Formats: sequence, structure tokens, C-alpha cells
Amino acid sequence: MDAYTLIKSLRAVRHFADRPVPDEVILRILEAGRWTGSSKNTQPWHFIVIRKRETLERLAQCGIYASHLKGAAFAIGLVMEPGGRAEFDAGRCAQNLMLAAWAHGLGSCIASMHKEEAAKAILGVPAEKRLPHVISFGYPSGQPQTTIEGQPRERVLAAIGRRPLAELVHWEQW
Repeated sequence: MDAYTLIKSLRAVRHFADRPVPDEVILRILEAGRWTGSSKNTQPWHFIVIRKRETLERLAQCGIYASHLKGAAFAIGLVMEPGGRAEFDAGRCAQNLMLAAWAHGLGSCIASMHKEEAAKAILGVPAEKRLPHVISFGYPSGQPQTTIEGQPRERVLAAIGRRPLAELVHWEQW
């Protein structure tokens, strides 16, 4: 799949098939994260790969919309250095991880860790680091995703689809 098609077709996947992901694929996803650009090349991230079902279930309790972690083949905890442009860099890194996964036929979804201290304790993250997000990964279940956390997705999402480019783009000035 070319990069443009990959970007346009990426969607959050919250329901996964019960199918393991080969280690080589996980390593390629991690390499895509490692090669993400960052402010002043600070590379403010570390990755924790989580495959144990019990750990995924515990982490699912640390975010408001994080139940998708329970069914994932694996997840990646995005551990960040605090301060600077790390928040922006975390987003860039997450997108690279997710696009690399999609290139291998894997779905993914970001789980914000609203109970960050609890999530850090589960994963043994040092106190001075941040754990803003854990990303679930796995082969899509093939079932239609009509609900999020048991609610119709239309009630949870701000919109379905994308706004027209004409609503978003301003040429030369506002």
C-alpha cells in the first residue's frame, strides 16, 4: 500500500481477532516508532511491549475509553520524558507506530491513561517519566464496530467521516 492510501485508510480498531502477531512484525512496528522525528532529535520515548493478558486487562482500567486493551494481541506503552515538545513528539510517534501496524494488516487504537500513576505502577515506569498513552494492536476481528464502550459510536465520536477540505483550508490568510 502506498503511503497516501495507508494514511487515508487508517482507522481506529477496537475489536481484535484472537490471533498472535509474529515477533518480526512487532519489531518492524517498534522500528517505525524509533525512527520518528522529534524536536531537536531528542527522541523522548521508550516503548514497553505488553503481551500478558492480565496486564492488558489491568491497563484497560486506567483509561476512560481503554477497554480495547483487553482484547489486543499486544500493546505498546509510550513512555515519555516530561517537558519540552514531548507531547507533540508522542503524537508523531504514536502515528508512526499505528501506520506501520496498518501496513502489516494490524489495527490499533490509542488508550489515554487517565489514571497515569496506576498505569505506571502496573508497568514499573520510573516516577520521573510520563505514560500518557498505551496503544492496542491486533488483527481486526472483522466484526462491524458499531459501539465504543457499549455506547453507539455516533454518541461517543464527535463526527463520522472527515470534514471537507474546503472547510479546513485557508489560502494565504484566514
